[in-house]
Amino acid sequence: MRKFRDLLETAELYFCRADLFPDEREGLPPEEYLATFGLNPYDVNERRELLNHIGSDAQFREGFYVNCWYMFQEETSQMWKEYGNDGVAITSRFRLLKSGLGAMTDRAYIGLVRYGAQHLMGKRVNLFRYITTKRSKYAHEQEVRAFLWIPDPHAGINRHYDENNLVHPLPLTPPPAHVLKGHRRKVDLQALLTAIVVSPWASAATLDEINQLVRDKGYSTPVRRSELSRYVALLP
Repeated sequence: MRKFRDLLETAELYFCRADLFPDEREGLPPEEYLATFGLNPYDVNERRELLNHIGSDAQFREGFYVNCWYMFQEETSQMWKEYGNDGVAITSRFRLLKSGLGAMTDRAYIGLVRYGAQHLMGKRVNLFRYITTKRSKYAHEQEVRAFLWIPDPHAGINRHYDENNLVHPLPLTPPPAHVLKGHRRKVDLQALLTAIVVSPWASAATLDEINQLVRDKGYSTPVRRSELSRYVALLP
């Protein structure tokens, strides 16, 4: 509800810096793919080179700012519990989101996230492939990823070296303060949104509140209860 109110108040999508997501492997090459580098982790020099690859990628990902969507096939209680237990889901269409990104002045991209590492095998190192790849355990999220590429040339790319010139797989210090944790971008919400779906656990008072919020902001987007509401007593 907090994020939904913010969306209606500002008409802005929030893009979070990729290294701040809960998944510590966000935007990094999957472990299975690392083997294709042909480097032996037990050889001191080759292990150093491998760690340098990963540490560098961990800093390059700080230039990606991500806004996540779910490619809807059906409602699941798991997705509601993880991302919308106390709130709402906003729905759109791929072409509408793509159009909204196209109106931005940034280098903005959209695409399906792929899971696992099989699609990377035999391919060259590519940061855009990494930022649109996640581990198989996240496959249930069926993510459509909108993201901005805003690299900072002054953020430093050697923050994974310590004072003894030892290399680490992650930067040892955060990026400079001028590298923002997120970016907001205006969108035409009326054109973007096709519906607003209320959590299956929401009360009648919450449904009324959401309807009132939408009306007060002048939007005509339809509001409806989750299709799972009729089964709420059976949901885990």
